[in-house]
Amino acid sequence: MTARDIRHNTDDDTTDDRDKIRISEIFGPTVQGEGSLIGVPTVFVRTGGCDFRCSWCDTLYAVDPAFRADWKPTSADDVLTQVKMLSGGKPILVTLSGGNPAIQPLGGLIAMGHRDGFTFAIETQGSIARDWFADLDYLTISPKPPSSSTDFDPDALAACIDAARTNGVLNGPAITLKFPVRDADDLMFADYVRKLHPDIPVCLQPVNTTPAEPHPDGANGLDIAGLTARYRWLVDEVSARKWFDIRVLPQWHVHVWGNLRGV
Repeated sequence: MTARDIRHNTDDDTTDDRDKIRISEIFGPTVQGEGSLIGVPTVFVRTGGCDFRCSWCDTLYAVDPAFRADWKPTSADDVLTQVKMLSGGKPILVTLSGGNPAIQPLGGLIAMGHRDGFTFAIETQGSIARDWFADLDYLTISPKPPSSSTDFDPDALAACIDAARTNGVLNGPAITLKFPVRDADDLMFADYVRKLHPDIPVCLQPVNTTPAEPHPDGANGLDIAGLTARYRWLVDEVSARKWFDIRVLPQWHVHVWGNLRGV
């Protein structure tokens, strides 16, 4: 699925809800479990709706339109109020996630949060560029590889990067490319894309190929041994290829909490 399919998930918005953020869940404080901010305390704001449907998606409850009734249209002010309640009013990193949060009108939330000392990070697949990308503190773009069974649009990725740099490279967000990797084809895809933007730092991480429905104990059906083996393989591949300018990171939250929600 490409950005052209975004209307499949978003074309029935009502006028009253047009400026509201469709929320799947807000939780924390916890720590970021993956990417360049791994280990950093954060509150997650997970939005509902996505223009992709990755074959190994582990957050279908924020992607599949079948869950649409669970996504609550919420004003930016109310979202920030919930974040403050969770953080005890103390400024914290807010991670904007999904689904694809780039679908949502998040510019107002970012502006209000910044005035109160909050910082904002987002992860998006790089299919939809938004002008408020330039107002973020951290932008993680995670192009989806062949194993996801989705299409890659290099022009859309470039547009996302350009949008983030509207205010100038030095004044925009810290940008990272993060690639999920399942196999050798995914690894070659990551190498191809990173060479398109050689000035942007890169993270690689193994794909959880056995995503399960959220479960109270968090461990439902997860192949932790397989995920660990895939991480070891990825380290060996990066070392052999002498890609010493990238970071190889685990999905640490999966190792610790499995598919448990709200952590």
